[in-house]
Amino acid sequence: MKIGVPKEIKPGENRIALTCSGAQALVNAGHTVCVEENAGVGSGFVDAEYKQVGAHIVTAAGAWDADLVLKVKEPVALEYPYLQQQTVFTYFHLAGVDPELTHMLLSNKTTAIAYETVEDGQGKLPLLAPMSAVAGSMAVTMGNFYLARFNGGKGMLLSQLFDQSYGKVLIVGDGVVGQHSAKVASGMGAEVIVAGNRPDNTRQLAKALSTNIRFIQSNEENIAAELSDVDLVVGAVLVRGGRTPYVISEAMVEMMPPGSVIVDVSIDQGGCVATSRPTTHAEPVFEKHGVIHYCVANMPGAYPRLSTIALTNATLPYALKLANQSENALATDRGFARGVNTYKGHITCQAVAESLNMMSDYQPY
Repeated sequence: MKIGVPKEIKPGENRIALTCSGAQALVNAGHTVCVEENAGVGSGFVDAEYKQVGAHIVTAAGAWDADLVLKVKEPVALEYPYLQQQTVFTYFHLAGVDPELTHMLLSNKTTAIAYETVEDGQGKLPLLAPMSAVAGSMAVTMGNFYLARFNGGKGMLLSQLFDQSYGKVLIVGDGVVGQHSAKVASGMGAEVIVAGNRPDNTRQLAKALSTNIRFIQSNEENIAAELSDVDLVVGAVLVRGGRTPYVISEAMVEMMPPGSVIVDVSIDQGGCVATSRPTTHAEPVFEKHGVIHYCVANMPGAYPRLSTIALTNATLPYALKLANQSENALATDRGFARGVNTYKGHITCQAVAESLNMMSDYQPY
């Protein structure tokens, strides 16, 4: 099989979908690997290293002209002309991005396999988890930075000075993002409240950290009750494949203190805060109702070396399976097949079809 690895061109994105060792594994399995020139530079992988393991260095068009295209982020408008009847394996987040991408995938009969909807044998999301962990760990760090007065924040440092804790963090969501955010915020010494639906997750985390993380049931009343004196809110809500609901309304944002910060990690699925809108690493924040919003849709791209290694450790076995077995890899692995979002001109993920009001295009894979 011919496998292409284009350079990511989403603003601020420096990850690459295949490391040099991953390229070597695919070449050793008998496949042709074509990597776009300088695609790995931002993550510390140079063209010469890919050549040494048998990969070919090509143009963008050459990388897209493949049976299987490996990417990190969804294709952007400049890449739409490259879409054809190939298989593209990447993060798509179709429910949260411009619907035009979905229309292009359908019209070109592209097979879109989304990292974020692939499941393992336990129903977990093994290809979403690594980047969720990075984003969750980043969220509190970014929030603390923008709480600084010189960034327009209220001037509260999330910390513990001697035996006194400072700062209050509300984390909405108790999955991988929420747990990693809670771990970092707790380690800083802040008061941490997790709003979720699985109290056992929070209790186990608090026990493992030997610290006090308070759990509240995630509902409008409970969340609103915490906002009047909060310093940082982390939005960590996930709907598999679908658009994230707004769990914090605009009126609730208005309740927050001036100079407080929201980090909406859910923004790649549309955001869980009504006042959120996507931002970039170049312009990561905006202010609304006196509250600083950080809504970067590709947060892990800020740390591309770590993120590339963590991501590709998870995705490479699936890429090898696709390359070696083609569609048989999906036929024999139901969890892997759940990653298919578009196929032969149809949407094959019900949550995506419902979110985009495109159920007429839905057909189970």
